[in-house]
Amino acid sequence: MADPRLNSVHLEPPRREQYRRAREALVRARGDRTLAAERQPGGNGPSSTLIRNAGALPPAGCPCWLVDGDCIYPLKVGVNTLGRATSNDVVVADAYASRRHCAILIHTDRPCELHDTASKNGTFLNGRRLAAPAALRSGDEIRVCDRRLLFLTRASGEVVRWSGG
Repeated sequence: MADPRLNSVHLEPPRREQYRRAREALVRARGDRTLAAERQPGGNGPSSTLIRNAGALPPAGCPCWLVDGDCIYPLKVGVNTLGRATSNDVVVADAYASRRHCAILIHTDRPCELHDTASKNGTFLNGRRLAAPAALRSGDEIRVCDRRLLFLTRASGEVVRWSGG
């Protein structure tokens, strides 16, 4: 696997096979336009993956981001991984989070998607456990174990500040 954020060598069978199926569904879901945007050098979004102080605004040109009580996590066009491993785009510091827990796919031409990548404890969208990839809307809450993240976009026309814990 060329992308280290998506490797499965750390898993034992049969979870490795479950993860690989989830990974393949995620990779196939990108689509031609999103894949082309991902491949543009420097053209797929911010290089910073963490901004301290959730009262601040995300960087200009950042189409989507996550917010928790402490930080803003700018998301780039394409695959954005979340999990316990430090190679993820968004590192979730929770012992119960999987190393490669879930991914957010930011498309160029259609709604963003949340994918669970065969995590042990599940990924929750607005309080419901994901059974399949789901479309994301600005204001949706993503929960990974005890970590709650608010998904926001500029497309909604407003910037919402995190008020939850």
